[in-house]
Amino acid sequence: MSGPMPLTEAARTAEPVAAVLRLPGGRGAPAVAAADGADPVDLLAAELADRTGPAVHPYEVAALLESLGMTESRIRREYGHRDLFQLAEDLYRRVPRSHPAPPAAPDPWRPDTLRCALRGLLFALPGLGYLLAPGPLADRGTLRGLVLAALLSWAWSQALSHRAHLRLATGRPAARRTLALGAPAGAALATGAGAASAPSAEGAAFLAGQSLYLAAAGVLLVLGGERVLACALLPLAAGAAALPFGVLPPWAGPSLCLAAVLLTAAAAVRALLPLRGQERPSGPAPAWHRSLPYGLFGVAAGVLALTAGRREPLSVVVLTLSMGPAEWLLFRFRGLAVSALRASRTPAAFALRAARALALCLGCYLLPVAAGGLLTGSAPAPLAALAAVLFTALLLQAFGTAWPAALGCAAAALTAALPPALGLLDPAPAQLLGCTAAGTVLLALAAARTARPTAHA
Repeated sequence: MSGPMPLTEAARTAEPVAAVLRLPGGRGAPAVAAADGADPVDLLAAELADRTGPAVHPYEVAALLESLGMTESRIRREYGHRDLFQLAEDLYRRVPRSHPAPPAAPDPWRPDTLRCALRGLLFALPGLGYLLAPGPLADRGTLRGLVLAALLSWAWSQALSHRAHLRLATGRPAARRTLALGAPAGAALATGAGAASAPSAEGAAFLAGQSLYLAAAGVLLVLGGERVLACALLPLAAGAAALPFGVLPPWAGPSLCLAAVLLTAAAAVRALLPLRGQERPSGPAPAWHRSLPYGLFGVAAGVLALTAGRREPLSVVVLTLSMGPAEWLLFRFRGLAVSALRASRTPAAFALRAARALALCLGCYLLPVAAGGLLTGSAPAPLAALAAVLFTALLLQAFGTAWPAALGCAAAALTAALPPALGLLDPAPAQLLGCTAAGTVLLALAAARTARPTAHA
């Protein structure tokens, strides 16, 4: 039977129909019976099999029979049992237990493909500003100031973003207040630290614009304003598209950079405007030291990117564009881990499935990065090692293991930067050595962390 049938007189007196009933209880081979000679209890068991099979106790069958209007006189007359409970126990024995699997739950970590791709593009687009306004980059003092300001901005934005995401747990007003206080402070700190090295007003203005943009973009990215940020960067994209044709006057490049900065800043202010008129968030603010490892990670990742970019500038473009797929794969790994948790029966089986998912996601990330390195003429091995460090560090951060991730990246950054500066190693071997060692340690930590079922609860 495909479903329960109503117990009506018409159903019991229907024309004989041959049916194969596989009944438990030691009844042997399937019995083919017609309605005239079949056991009434067998027919009742077949009619109610879909509803009595999932029962875990005869009392559930008794409740079903009672809901169908089964009386004791009818039970004694038609089924030969003393009462409702005796018939229920007989049905419970005759029908095999068939507990249906629960419906598949939706993946709570399903990645937003468009959003991840857009974020990867947004990380790379601001670099077009250095092509449109290359004047400040020609001065070594201004260049040092830009690098220092960028490192401070990356560190500050990483720590501030983490703190704002913690405040999101108590509502968007709390996160907005955190960003409204922290973003301007970070822009002022980065501008002040870098301005001392800028010998010209033009260089100082460019440095201030860079710091303002990074602070405003961080606000938009935390609050989910990726599309707005993409629109604000359209002047840069339009100017870069016109560069190969040589049609831009000298003043156009800086003007387009200024327009992109102002549009981004205006969008960030607009995103923070709902803060006005709202009550202050209740409850204590998160301890500031919880965000320190994220700031350290920002500095280390910036040093690694700048070290690689000094030798092979296009490798940084590949690495920056890969951050969107990296975010997508991090979400995908979380979803695969939850599926593994549902499919596993022992901790060892889950650990094996989790390790397989980690290897799959890491491989799917590193192969395109290495291919991008080959296409751009960059050495694929150092670039892949650097990408592995960043990916595993981000994975550890996603699971709350922030300090090991930050320290591993810092160790890789020191190994990549110091030996070449001291003349002990060439830049490429130093980067490969530092990132390979740090990546191996971080991968082992990530595998151990994600192999525990409680990490995915």
